[in-house]
Amino acid sequence: MSSSNSSTAKRKQRESISPPPVKRKVQSGTTKRAPNDDTPATLLVGRYEPENTPTEPEKRTKVAAFDLDSTLIATASGKKHADAAADWKWWHASVPGKLKEMYKDQGYRIVVLSNQAGLVLHADPKAKTPKSTKDRVSAFKQKVNAVLTQLDLPITIYAATEKDIYRKPRPGMWKELCDDYDLAGDIDLKHSIFIGDAGGRIAAPKTTKDFSCSDRNFADNVGIEYKTPEEFFLGEKPRDFVREFDIVQFPYPENSKSPSLDVVFEKKNKQDIVLCCGPPGAGKSTFFWKHLKPLGYERVNQDTLKT
Repeated sequence: MSSSNSSTAKRKQRESISPPPVKRKVQSGTTKRAPNDDTPATLLVGRYEPENTPTEPEKRTKVAAFDLDSTLIATASGKKHADAAADWKWWHASVPGKLKEMYKDQGYRIVVLSNQAGLVLHADPKAKTPKSTKDRVSAFKQKVNAVLTQLDLPITIYAATEKDIYRKPRPGMWKELCDDYDLAGDIDLKHSIFIGDAGGRIAAPKTTKDFSCSDRNFADNVGIEYKTPEEFFLGEKPRDFVREFDIVQFPYPENSKSPSLDVVFEKKNKQDIVLCCGPPGAGKSTFFWKHLKPLGYERVNQDTLKT
């Protein structure tokens, strides 16, 4: 009898104990796009969506695109390149407020387009990849997560990790964002803008020259307005700039009456290959459609093959 009472008491005691609390899974502020057939292997894509984001009544067709480093953020340490995930600060105190104004009051879609050649997404398993190289991707994700969490706006970041069609000034990242947001044919190019520090600016008193003109060239290639961070956030006047190669300085002689230009290209062989080399926007496609297609040539290009 005593044994039965003891068992009953133990059972009641177990039933009275509350189950352990369910651990809530911590959700990352950024998520890498799920891999599928059309996900570029060299492009890192992260998207931040604030909690309880309302459904938008209409599509946002104006895009405000920003570079990341030296545009939205700078290193807190003062070094040229960040050495840790926490080594960042806002490029200027006005950055968060300006982005929130563009999204909430002006109806812009906010995106970040960044060249990140130092990141290795798919290391060769047979190669001895340094641990520091592997850690860069993790540190970059942590930094981006912190930046986007502080902004707390719906933002997508695209980071090009190789020197391919996705690296600025090439238009690959722009085409990806248009596909992701279903903007092909609907995007408002006239009112869209890209802000980045690589504007090809020449040296001036107390200022150094830009390391590149890739951001300015990128904006030209996709057909939108371009501004430097100083112009956009601080209202400074544009500085003089130069391009290493500017196709505008070499106009095609459309109206020339020279007989030598009547025939631009002749097909002399039944089987041959015409190799067109030049930077984006140089006129390779235009040359093909105008002079080669009528002769029966077929066109092979990276934009079509996604290679």
